[in-house]
Amino acid sequence: MGRVYKMAYYTVKPRPAKNGTPRYVCTVKAKDKGVLVYNKSRTFSRSDTADAWGKQEVARLEREGIKPKQDTILLRELIDKFLKGGFEFGRTKRFVLELLADCDIGQKVAAELTPNDIVEHCRDRSANAGPATISHDVSYLRWVLRMAPASFGVKTNESIVVDAYPALYAERLIAKSTKRSRRPATKELEKIRAGLIERNKRAIEHGVVNPIPFVDILDFSVLSCMRIGEVCKILWSDLVVEQKAVIVRDRKDPRKKTGNHMLVPLLGGAWDIVMRQPRTEDRVFPYNERSVSAGFQRVRNALEISDLRYHDLRREGASRLFELGFAVHEVAQVTGHRNLNTLWQIYTELYPDSLHEKFQKLKEPKDA
Repeated sequence: MGRVYKMAYYTVKPRPAKNGTPRYVCTVKAKDKGVLVYNKSRTFSRSDTADAWGKQEVARLEREGIKPKQDTILLRELIDKFLKGGFEFGRTKRFVLELLADCDIGQKVAAELTPNDIVEHCRDRSANAGPATISHDVSYLRWVLRMAPASFGVKTNESIVVDAYPALYAERLIAKSTKRSRRPATKELEKIRAGLIERNKRAIEHGVVNPIPFVDILDFSVLSCMRIGEVCKILWSDLVVEQKAVIVRDRKDPRKKTGNHMLVPLLGGAWDIVMRQPRTEDRVFPYNERSVSAGFQRVRNALEISDLRYHDLRREGASRLFELGFAVHEVAQVTGHRNLNTLWQIYTELYPDSLHEKFQKLKEPKDA
């Protein structure tokens, strides 16, 4: 129990909404030796409801006292602590946490969240997002509630997320992401290359001196199987000339966020693409990854090529390596996959009948 303060009181004041709808703000305050130590307000549509809440809150303060400050922190304030606390987040996780802070659930006291609060948030989100996307909200919210006690001394309970799962699945508000199998057709890639070339011509005509070499980056992305973020971070000093390879730093790994450096061979024409880039900066491709993917998306949309993402180029690269006869563990050396099951799924989709064919050959009698 917090310290009990007898100097608690409340006021109710009318504050109409912009459209003229009646609103009443009830403010509860408490003082200790003339110093304001508690200040909480809520808005109601009726004055008698506001008055009743004020009386109830004052009685609670005089009975229970004021909770420690960390127990009354709002979820959005707690998320802000994580965002500013030196934690390393990927782009998706940071975006989702910022979104949670801006939603209605962000206005609730973190320690007082209930399973119903989570379900209501997901219901609201379902108007603009699919189940797989909303699953990220729930997953990262659970992470915040799990980390808060040790990181900031905030008493939170991640079990409320576990308790919410049955309802979330029953209402189909969340679901696991479906595995993508999209590969760009040869004609689609040819059209996109032509569109990117035309885009650069227009940029030069409008005075852009060194436009982004979209075609080189696109071809390099396919040949190297790298994520666009990895492509745009390559340093000239990371190249290993003797092996025609590059050190890819902090490669994505669900178990570790940093230190996942890998020596990756640049196969096919990937090395030649790197060598013809001008050395104007420390990076081989000194461009913002979002600008690169945005240019790709605009050309793709103009060509009316549906359901093709830049990340699908990585899958295309892995598929080509399999088609050339590389084994799963060899492809993993290029793609950086720690879990070979992901690559195995790509392989089996490419060659669903390979095991049947191999078995049939084993059954055939050998020549005498």
